[in-house]
Amino acid sequence: MKRIEFHDREREKKEIMDIIDSEPSLITFVYGPINSGKTTLIDHLIGQLSDKYVPFYVNLRGRFITDYEDFLNVLFEIEEGGVIDNVSEYAQSMIKDLKILSGIPIPLNLFEQIFEKKDKSKDMFKYIERFFGEISKKRVPVLIIDELQVIGDLKIDEFLIYKLFNFFIRLTKEKHLAHVFVVTSDSLFIEQVYSEAMLSGRSRHIRVDDFDYATTMDFLDEYGFSYEEKELAWEYCGGKPVCLVELINTRINNESMEEKVHKMFEVRKSQIRTVINELRLVGDELEYKGKKIEIVEERVLDALNSFSNIEYKNYDMLTIEEIYLVKRNILFVDAVRGILKPQSKLDLLAIRAVMRKLFTKV
Repeated sequence: MKRIEFHDREREKKEIMDIIDSEPSLITFVYGPINSGKTTLIDHLIGQLSDKYVPFYVNLRGRFITDYEDFLNVLFEIEEGGVIDNVSEYAQSMIKDLKILSGIPIPLNLFEQIFEKKDKSKDMFKYIERFFGEISKKRVPVLIIDELQVIGDLKIDEFLIYKLFNFFIRLTKEKHLAHVFVVTSDSLFIEQVYSEAMLSGRSRHIRVDDFDYATTMDFLDEYGFSYEEKELAWEYCGGKPVCLVELINTRINNESMEEKVHKMFEVRKSQIRTVINELRLVGDELEYKGKKIEIVEERVLDALNSFSNIEYKNYDMLTIEEIYLVKRNILFVDAVRGILKPQSKLDLLAIRAVMRKLFTKV
C-alpha cells in the first residue's frame, strides 16, 4: 500500500512552533473533531524538532487506567539498572542522549519510592519538576499528553486531572520550565476545561479541524484525482483526512470510488439508526455532573433534525440530548467558538438521510 504523506497544516504548525520558540507560559490544548489529524500533526512536528528541544510524548489512547499504578506506568519510562538517588545528576547524565521519549525517564528505584508513598502525586510532581528543571538548563522540555480525558474520572482523594492541571500551571506559568500540550478529540472534555475558572488566563487553544475545500483539492491532486473524483470525495467526505485516505487507497487499488463512498455513507446511516433504535427499544441515560439523567428520544431526534438545513449552529448552553450525541461521536462541540456541528460531512449527510426517512414515515 502506498504511503500517504503528511499534508499542509502550515497554520497549525506555525502556531505551535511560535509557542515553543517562546518562554513557557500557558497550557496549550490541541483539539478538534475525531480523525481530523491531531496526532498526525503532533507526530510530524515532533520529528521535525531540532536538538534544542526534548519532546516527551505520553499517549493515553486505548489505555485502561483505573488507579495511580496504571497512570504512573504510562507517564514514566522506567530505566532499570543501578541505584540512582540524585535526580539532578541523573538528568544531567541523560541530556545528550534524550531524543523522542514515550514517557518521562526515571530510575527504577526512584519510581518504586514514588509508588510506595501515600501521597504519590506530590512525589511524582516533585520528581518531574526537578527533572525538567535540570533539562531546561540546556534544552527545552516539551511535554505532550494525548487523550488526557482518559483519566478525567480517576479520583483518588480528589480528581487526579485537577492535580495535573495545577501542576501544569506550575510548570508553565509559574516556573517556565516546560511547554505543556494537551491533545484531545473529546470535545466535551474541552468544553468542561474551557469553562474551568482555574484555567482562565492559564491556557490557550489550537483547533485542528478537517481540511477546507482548497486544501482538500490540493491534497487529492497529489494522488492524481480527476475533477469529478475530487468533487465526489468532497461531497461525501468533506475535508476529513481519514475518509480521504480511504478514497486514496481505493483509487490506488483500482477499486470503484463511487461504490466506496456509497458504502461508507450506508454504514454511517446504519450506525446512526442503531443509536436511535436502541434508544427507542431500551432507553438510555447519561451520567452528567454526578447525576443520572434519562435521555428522551424525541429530543434526540429534534437535536439531529436541527441540522436538516444547516451545517452548524451556535449555542449558549448544550442540552443533555446534544451532550448525549456528542458522547456518541455523532456531533462535535467547539467550546472555544461556541459551535455545535456533526463530526464530519459524512455524519451530516447520514443524519439528514436518516431524519428524512423517519419524519417522512411520521
